[in-house]
Amino acid sequence: MMKKLQMILACIFISILSVATIANAQTMKNESEKKSESMNIRLRVNDKIITATMIDSKTTREFISLLPLTLNMNDLLSREKYAHLPKAISTAGKRSFTYAVGDIVYWSPGPDVAIYYRQDGERIPNPGIIVIGKIDSGVESLNVAGPVKVTIELIK
Repeated sequence: MMKKLQMILACIFISILSVATIANAQTMKNESEKKSESMNIRLRVNDKIITATMIDSKTTREFISLLPLTLNMNDLLSREKYAHLPKAISTAGKRSFTYAVGDIVYWSPGPDVAIYYRQDGERIPNPGIIVIGKIDSGVESLNVAGPVKVTIELIK
């Protein structure tokens, strides 16, 4: 009888421990999601403010470590503004050969950061781009002829 009771208590203990472990894992996942949600940046273009949500990746974290930055962003193909970064960052992210309006990307050969403000349907040449974020609203502020001065900072 005592052995049976010990077995039942052991099963109950294991069940409670399993539930606690699952709850702890969910809490850690929620905290991680909150952390990635808080990776937002502000871009100042002339008198306009643009906000963007960054993707939680090694490439993005290395980009964020460079902030604040003030860049003279040149125009390329009337679809994107780009500027050279002060140093190369991680290329561990997934490469893409297409883009969407509002994408903030890393172009490793530059090393450049670029923001797409207009779609032209063209594919990106090798080695491709690494998407690091997405403009929330206001991307049309970049749709101006010639270069623009952009200040990028982390929103805390």
